[in-house]
Amino acid sequence: MAPALTTTVPTAPHDLSKPQQQPPAPFQNHKAPRSIYPDGIKTSGQHPPLYDLLHPYEDFPKEITGPTVWNAAEYKNNPERWTHPFSAEEIQEISEAADAFIASKTPLTGISQENFKLPTFGAFLGTLRKELIDGKGFILFKNLPVTEWGNHKSAVAYMGLGTYLGYFVSQNSRGHVLGHVKDLGEDSMQIDKVRIYRTNARQFFHADDADLVGLLCVAKALEGGESDLVSSHSVWNALQREHPDVARLLTEPVWYFDRKGETSKGEEEWIRTAVFYLEKGGSPRVYSKWDPYYIRSLTRFSSAGLIPPLSEAQKRAADILEATCVQHSLHMILDIGDIQFLSNNHVLHARTAYKDFPPPAPRRHLMRLWLSTPEEEGGWRLPFHDSKEKKRGGIQVDDTPPVAPLDAE
Repeated sequence: MAPALTTTVPTAPHDLSKPQQQPPAPFQNHKAPRSIYPDGIKTSGQHPPLYDLLHPYEDFPKEITGPTVWNAAEYKNNPERWTHPFSAEEIQEISEAADAFIASKTPLTGISQENFKLPTFGAFLGTLRKELIDGKGFILFKNLPVTEWGNHKSAVAYMGLGTYLGYFVSQNSRGHVLGHVKDLGEDSMQIDKVRIYRTNARQFFHADDADLVGLLCVAKALEGGESDLVSSHSVWNALQREHPDVARLLTEPVWYFDRKGETSKGEEEWIRTAVFYLEKGGSPRVYSKWDPYYIRSLTRFSSAGLIPPLSEAQKRAADILEATCVQHSLHMILDIGDIQFLSNNHVLHARTAYKDFPPPAPRRHLMRLWLSTPEEEGGWRLPFHDSKEKKRGGIQVDDTPPVAPLDAE
């Protein structure tokens, strides 16, 4: 039977005559909403390299020369070449800038050179920035009065100094731009879940996910927790002389790094990468990215057939890389009030295991900064899509806002 003339005309599940509701476009990192990011800049986060920009081993130098190549013997008995005790005048200038910032009631995540004025010492920090990026890559400041100032003013002073060196980036999935290296009793054996800086375990030589890293010592351990640094360019030269097969393997993008669940929606749980890279453009320098914990914690994925397991050649290369770092490293001890700044692009760092004083003494506590030095402001020309962004690198999960807690959490 034909339908009656009065039958209602069926409607389509959607009306094509009307514009469809589209999800809002993601904002650009350098135009982030200030309601979430006080300085209007969002951390870019972890990304795989641009594979078409990676160079074969044959393009790498047989030997690196210049100020980024150093050996511990040059500095071991000459601390004046890598330490800077704060003068009374410098402490006074830093103190006044910190007091003015605190009085302004500005959130700590909103600190900048504009609201942390260092008319004299700022010029020194500008020179230091270039030395960290293009020179030996490290310095140890001494004697910030953290015990007298307490955590709040010390954090303000520390982050204020950091604004003259780079842009703060988030260090974990919770948006910490002021991190805290402290034993929270987590199990260091669960390396697929636990970040080692939250334990008292040894940290092998590695680089963090930022151009520069800073550590301010607030409290020391009873024993251990001492620092080691090495020029990755000196390490490269040693590998080229003694283990060229290892050097070759470390330039190949066959290394998988665990992201330990700190991922945004739609991202993979790992990054396929190399360990040594060449910069983009002419006269490229050798850049390094490494953390042995992050390559050894992926068995949950390799066992499921999602990524290849570490080969015997890769295990051997990792062991040789660590041994070479140890052989060429500079050892230093951070006392209370010391600040260590170093490059992650051409310096690898490590930490010995430690034991804390028994309660009620405070546990070992270092405040940590990760700082970005983007390509367009004198930073290294890295083969990543965010190389020119102000807050390249770091760890960013979705639109998590930055936070600056005054203690570990």
